[in-house]
Amino acid sequence: MRSHKLIRALALMAGLTVSAAVSAASPVGATSAATTCRVELDLVDAYDTEENNGDEIKINLAGYMYPSGNQYAAMNNGDRAYSGNFASPTTTIGTTGSALLSLREVTPPVVGQGKQLGSVTAWGSTCATLATGQITYIPQHIFGGDYWYYMSLVMTGP
Repeated sequence: MRSHKLIRALALMAGLTVSAAVSAASPVGATSAATTCRVELDLVDAYDTEENNGDEIKINLAGYMYPSGNQYAAMNNGDRAYSGNFASPTTTIGTTGSALLSLREVTPPVVGQGKQLGSVTAWGSTCATLATGQITYIPQHIFGGDYWYYMSLVMTGP
């Protein structure tokens, strides 16, 4: 008799455990697509600078210049500058938004908005394809009459 009560109690507990596990599971076909993504500058390579002694480069993101103030990244032919050289320009976009990072050449000693050399755009539609923690690179060659740069962004899913 005790074994029947024990078996019934175990069966009841097992049934509760299974129903709790089923209610916690995701619906069939559900995915964990990104709703927002982090976008940051990865690197800038200088293949051919406009000036003989190199260019003074900043990144414009949403009207903010990186690095700030009178600082800039000095770049000569063959140089590579990483995000940290520009004070790590970073933003967050949604799946329907975008982020435009512009490469600017500035003129010291008073560094202003400078001359736009080119830009790279990160699109929300790319963000929508990323899973949590997944990354993708967004590369762009930037050419002008007397300069050539390569700029890359990195996008990370939430």
